Amino acid sequence: MVKRKENLQFVKNRLLSMYARLAEGHTLYKQEEAVRFNCSLRSIQRDFDDLRAFIANQSEQNGITQQLLYDRKINGYKLVPPARSLLSNEEAFAATKILLESRALMKAEMFPMLDKMVSCCVPYENQRHINELIANEKFHYTELHHGELLLERLWQISQAIRAHKEVQITYYRQNGSKVNRLIKPLSIMFSEFYFYLIGIIDDAESKTKITYKDGCEELPTMYRIDRIKTCKVTDKRFKVPYENRFEEGVFRKRVQFMYSGKLHKLKFWFRGPSLEAILDRIPTAEVLEHTEKGFLISAEAYGEGIEMWLKSQGDNVEMAD
Repeated sequence: MVKRKENLQFVKNRLLSMYARLAEGHTLYKQEEAVRFNCSLRSIQRDFDDLRAFIANQSEQNGITQQLLYDRKINGYKLVPPARSLLSNEEAFAATKILLESRALMKAEMFPMLDKMVSCCVPYENQRHINELIANEKFHYTELHHGELLLERLWQISQAIRAHKEVQITYYRQNGSKVNRLIKPLSIMFSEFYFYLIGIIDDAESKTKITYKDGCEELPTMYRIDRIKTCKVTDKRFKVPYENRFEEGVFRKRVQFMYSGKLHKLKFWFRGPSLEAILDRIPTAEVLEHTEKGFLISAEAYGEGIEMWLKSQGDNVEMAD
């Protein structure tokens, strides 16, 4: 270390501040640091030299390769790679666009989340650019009509799922009728604007059973979380044997339309302009043959939703025998 005439505590605080910002992905500029700490450019240069030596020594001891590099294009210093993994411009832009397009949350929850993601995950010098790219879409963001704040409820239910604890809910159906249910929560899923609780009704008179594997005839029930008006996590636990665990990936492929019901296996002819749109919309779809009639496709899905959706495609779809 170079011997200094400056106050030792002041130098330590300055070095810690500079290192913390470097670790967060900030680029530091010698002139700006000198103004920030009201000291000479020579003092700041010594700080960078000391930090470079410290980082090299830490990398050697920990086996993690990090360097303090000077970028001549911007005349600034960067820690490469930063201590905290950050998003690239491309990743940050894609993630913010997906969140905004989902319209999953009210502005009061969506906007702070976006701001924190940009602030915490994007390099400082790129944050303004990302914010400018999404500013217009934020300005015209249209909230869903239910008007419910969901983050606290989502976390509450997720903790019940993790602990295998039943939840007591008050739920309002689409027609406005109210029901009370004791639910064994299995999963939370998101589909087309809404979050859903997937669970089993704990009711001795109910015939609802869980569909863990292909071939089962019945299915867990689904509840839009914005329609759950009250939710209480009980102390009643339920067991799920590992071999019968709920597999979200398998379930997701067959429940694209968020309708409960039996497993439907069907075939249909598709004559529309985009086969890719069908295959992407229905993950279980398989092309069996291609003739002058179009593409013969087989698919599986739970509930009546798939048939309703296929009928909405008009003359592009014809059910096969």
